[in-house]
Amino acid sequence: MVYSDEEISRLYRIRKTVMEMLKDRGYLVGDFEIKTSRAEFFERLGENMKREDLTIAKALNSNEDDKIYVFFPEEEKVGIKAIKTYTSRMKDDRVHRAIIVVRKNLSPFARTCINEISSKFYLEVFQEAELMINVTQHKLVPKHEVLTTEGKKTLLQRYTVKETQLPRIQVTDPVARYYGMRRGQVVKIIRESETAGQYVTYRYVI
Repeated sequence: MVYSDEEISRLYRIRKTVMEMLKDRGYLVGDFEIKTSRAEFFERLGENMKREDLTIAKALNSNEDDKIYVFFPEEEKVGIKAIKTYTSRMKDDRVHRAIIVVRKNLSPFARTCINEISSKFYLEVFQEAELMINVTQHKLVPKHEVLTTEGKKTLLQRYTVKETQLPRIQVTDPVARYYGMRRGQVVKIIRESETAGQYVTYRYVI
């Protein structure tokens, strides 16, 4: 398939946001991968590139055995066949987490399949339109840091509170989705304040 200049620019922007997202989640992403120019992107993939050529595999900085895949299916509406293909590859490679960047949507059967296999594989689905910009780079979005299990435990002990007593953030919130937050985690939110310098709050992911 030959893509138009507009489509290539679109895929370039989406890939850049994905790379930024992975780096912000703690995966090993080089600055050069984020700063790749559109010309370099086109030169590497060529005019006959396929979306599957954009597939990304990254490992966590803290654990090289903990990996994630990012898949870019070609179909406009992704069905159960694609999901099974991806999970089969993940099983072979012992990868348990992946992001699927879809052009438009998933079929109802594909969504059901993802829910049914959620105990074995954690699949996140983003529409391309959601990744055209990086939501965390908006000036009104404060800095978010997902606490580790130990960090969460220390926080709750320090303030003698239960996690459910903290303010909440929905797992479907755009920033929560960007960081790949999961229910039960706690996120630290750092806002700049003209009077206090920084104002820190915590939220429980539901």
